[in-house]
Amino acid sequence: MTDAKRRPDAEAEYGTHLQRSETVWNRWSGWYRLSERDFEPMRTELLTQLCLEEGDRVLEIGCGPGVNFGAVREAVGADGRLVAIDYSPAMVEKATARVEEHGWENVDVVRADATTADLGGPYDAALATLALSVLPDVERAVRNVRSALGPRAPLGVLDIRPFPGGPLRACNPLLERFLRWYANWNPDGNVRGTVDDVFGGFEPLDTYLLGTIYTLKARRLPSGAAGEDG
Repeated sequence: MTDAKRRPDAEAEYGTHLQRSETVWNRWSGWYRLSERDFEPMRTELLTQLCLEEGDRVLEIGCGPGVNFGAVREAVGADGRLVAIDYSPAMVEKATARVEEHGWENVDVVRADATTADLGGPYDAALATLALSVLPDVERAVRNVRSALGPRAPLGVLDIRPFPGGPLRACNPLLERFLRWYANWNPDGNVRGTVDDVFGGFEPLDTYLLGTIYTLKARRLPSGAAGEDG
């Protein structure tokens, strides 16, 4: 939803969703190890697809406790930089502790609302793992990330969705309720469709867990190059 089309009560809904996200992710910040282990192969493969190089500047949206930091820093080296954003104070605290524990001087952890914050840039790549679908306004967030990327810089996404097809779609109402309780998942946020619209297309990479987990990659095209192969 664009600002021009925003309903009068939408800002209140936005604030409520953001506050609920803070509560939910503060609650889960101490129980993230299981998720970190289970999703590690998916996150590793996504990072490989971004083809990060030494010296790259990388933006991470919804960094949580910093589960991607080690792999990103290994790819970009000491001359690169990672700027990591999260709204949960507890997650930011744990991510910062991870940085301090390893002495990573080129990793900056920032508490901010990635939907509206000035993200800086330009970045050579952006990353969002299990993050975009829990934001209060997916379109605004994706546009904000795109604006922070340099020309042809990739955005890598790992996210979750209801069952995309087959008889298990009958379970989607139950799954959606669970995701909203567990992660404050945004049922109105179509991540794949939004990335497609904002970036002018994307490359689907892989799916997992009967299609409920997926990865994709999009690139910011140069100005005036809409529809050009990225």
